Amino acid sequence: MKEYLASAVRSISECIRFDSSLQKHTQTAPFGHGCLACLEYFLSLAEGMGFTTHNYDGYVGEVVFGEGPEEFAILCHLDVVPAGSGWTKDPFGGAVEDGKIWGRGAIDDKGPAVCCLYALKALKDEGFVPSKRIKLIVGCNEESGWACIDHYKEVATMPEVGFSPDADFPVIYAEKGILHVRLHFRMERAPFLFLEGGSSANMVCDYCEATPRSLSVTRAKGLGLEISAKKIYSHGKSAHGSTPEKGENAILPILRFFDEKSDVVHHAIACLFDDVYGLRQFKDETGNLTLSPNIVKYRKNDLQFTCDIRYPATMSVEDVHEALKRFGVPYETVHHQKPLMCDKHSPLITTLLGVYEECTGRHATPIAIGGGTYARALKHGVAFGPEMPGDPAVIHQADEYITIERVELLLDIYKKAIERLTK
Repeated sequence: MKEYLASAVRSISECIRFDSSLQKHTQTAPFGHGCLACLEYFLSLAEGMGFTTHNYDGYVGEVVFGEGPEEFAILCHLDVVPAGSGWTKDPFGGAVEDGKIWGRGAIDDKGPAVCCLYALKALKDEGFVPSKRIKLIVGCNEESGWACIDHYKEVATMPEVGFSPDADFPVIYAEKGILHVRLHFRMERAPFLFLEGGSSANMVCDYCEATPRSLSVTRAKGLGLEISAKKIYSHGKSAHGSTPEKGENAILPILRFFDEKSDVVHHAIACLFDDVYGLRQFKDETGNLTLSPNIVKYRKNDLQFTCDIRYPATMSVEDVHEALKRFGVPYETVHHQKPLMCDKHSPLITTLLGVYEECTGRHATPIAIGGGTYARALKHGVAFGPEMPGDPAVIHQADEYITIERVELLLDIYKKAIERLTK
């Protein structure tokens, strides 16, 4: 696969240059012009390789290889979370430096999507004839709602079996349920005139600011807050919403500043950060429940928190709702995805494990994660790469990157996996 490496690196870099975060909806671009342009670029790249492609109304695209009676899916996404703050590289520059390709989406999920496309090209160039109709499906709304998958299921046929290169190796057999809720903490005469932070429900808040009614410089500095023009600011560290422990939530220091001045703020901290009602104690083999308040807004006596909850795969969403009722505040569901649980000994999983072990020389067993992937859009789907055990956490963080060495490995892994699952 070395002969495809340079081209794959260049294509990943070019793909990163599109800001495909969720933007203003238009009639022709449901998720904004950046997403549409990135989708058109990817499909044009595939057409140049000789593949049949389909653009389903700017929601989702498809690259087709083979004519078999059965279908096999490779599910990727081209949209990204907002860049956020703290970058030392241009988040949409696609710079290739220090053995890495830098930019938002490099590893989540543009890099893996491009690698899968070049894996298909390599198989096609070798004259491989799949026994199944392979569909490389690239969505544009994975990070903020999955409207792309909903649209695809309306206008096309989703295969029952496949994988999504949008998580971790060796192979993911289970994914926690995902629940995004917006909680409302009602308050009269709040101790602040303005309070806001966070940009995405599934991304740990890395910046928050507020305008206090009265400003205690000593207290603000004691909490590590910045002060400017009667405002206070908090900087944190972004991380994926499924792993909030890897980040530093910028909302908490701001709330701590007002803790002594408001029982409502005190209650919000107790519920959302101190876990006084024990939601994070729920657990199974997929891990503990996580709750990450990632967006905060104050509007007309209403302190709103949008929270990312990942609940154990054997737990029901009704159990989570019962637990949330203990907070004693109104809330609504913004987004929900059921958990994924697959048989660890299925042919799909054992084949992918075999490819991973062959290409890496590492013995492995299937794992469970808190993240959610397109795999759960399939009747029998799993997540497969691109992150390795021990990798630095860069997804949804500043200075996201994928190494060129990893690109080379992904080309090899995905080529072998696709060939063995569709021969």
